[in-house]
Amino acid sequence: MWIRLLLAAICLTEGALWGEEMISVTPTEYPHAFGNPMKGFRVSATSVSHKHEYATLAQCYIRWNELENDASDTIEKIQAFCDEKWKMPTEHGLRIIPRVYLDWDRKEGNEYWPADMQTGDYTSEQFQKRVRRLVERLAECWDDDPRVAWIQMGLIGFWGEHHSPSPTPEMQKLLGDAFTELFPHKMTVVRHADEFTDYTFGMYWDSWAHVQQIHGKKHGGGLLERNRTKKRWQVRPMEGETAYNWGKYQIQPGDNPNDTLSDPVHRDFLIDSIRQLHCTALGWVAAYDASIPEVRTGAEEVQKAFGYRFVLKEFTVPRRWEPGKSVPVTFSVVNVGSAPFYENWPVEVSLLDVKTREPVWKTTLKEVDIRKWLPGDEWNSEKDVYEIPAETFTVKTEVTLPKIPAGEYIVAISVLEPVGNRPSLRFAIPNYFAGGRHPLCRVGVGTEISGDGQLDPACFDDLRKEIRIPSTLPIHP
Repeated sequence: MWIRLLLAAICLTEGALWGEEMISVTPTEYPHAFGNPMKGFRVSATSVSHKHEYATLAQCYIRWNELENDASDTIEKIQAFCDEKWKMPTEHGLRIIPRVYLDWDRKEGNEYWPADMQTGDYTSEQFQKRVRRLVERLAECWDDDPRVAWIQMGLIGFWGEHHSPSPTPEMQKLLGDAFTELFPHKMTVVRHADEFTDYTFGMYWDSWAHVQQIHGKKHGGGLLERNRTKKRWQVRPMEGETAYNWGKYQIQPGDNPNDTLSDPVHRDFLIDSIRQLHCTALGWVAAYDASIPEVRTGAEEVQKAFGYRFVLKEFTVPRRWEPGKSVPVTFSVVNVGSAPFYENWPVEVSLLDVKTREPVWKTTLKEVDIRKWLPGDEWNSEKDVYEIPAETFTVKTEVTLPKIPAGEYIVAISVLEPVGNRPSLRFAIPNYFAGGRHPLCRVGVGTEISGDGQLDPACFDDLRKEIRIPSTLPIHP
């Protein structure tokens, strides 16, 4: 409460200095879960990925010999494979998390080495040269590809999970150097917390919240230690999948995705691990049956816990704007989720036509970095709160309005997807217009407005009715 009072006092003071009467809006938090870019339930990259009610991420397993089966294969083969494999999910706005692997499991016949390489050979000079060349080619295709969210390193061991065998120290250096050097624009995540410790990689834990791995140094305990000592979660995603096919999984996370999400004991255990380890996304548990009411209710709770969840707490602007003059804009945001958003997407302020809702003018706030909007830390599972609460981030800036027709407009805020510069990431507030912008108040340009400038909530659209904003992702980058 005292923060709001202080902000209000500051805004009143600034308004007096600017000689303007100010309008201050304090949106409430939207009560429901909804889909937002690069967070939440993670599906497999298939032709039906987009039908999931929340998914914006799709993981894609790729066999090495699908990309190249001989040293003579070209980089164009890799690009063509990805374009075809990813076509359907990316058409619907999902981003891909690719993982290349060589060996699926212990069964003979599930190995996928190129034909001119020795199956099972992870140590020879030939393997070292070819794996380096493959990473170079993947980087050429993927590093600037907006369809790719981040890269799971894979390559070594069953399922590319860095076991059976584990990467040796020499292989950790070879791959760590290669992915760091060759992927300057895309983040890399690795399987185990006690490997690749000299590199700034995120993590994919593929038995998330499994009762037998909660405290292991490679798994939950290792992620917790890395996050506490290195604050790795602040700059790289923590993700993975639940597992329902080994050990004592029935104890935790449960018999199957439906059990995990509908049983309060399993669901709370999963949410506590998401909160504690600052998890952005999980697969396998995403394969729940949304037609079962109690399962869908549980899924909503989990979706709200994943990743970032930005709540706009206050927004203040003058009632009257004059073309050619600077206009003060102040707003505050708190991240009530579990993780940051890891990309530097721009924040836009716009004026919308009152009748059409279309922007008449818009500008991006170049000094705002939404990656810094961090959630709380040190999760208390008994009280269901972060012991270190999320900071309220306040932005104070100015915009200059060009010459536009005098009249009344709606001020809106949005976060843009850099590809196409269209609204994409959404705040968790009820002030929403379909298409991605958040209307906040009415202002006058070169004229006075009637009333207090507040908007009637009846004009807002429901966030949940848009699974995701129509994509501008290219089919071919």
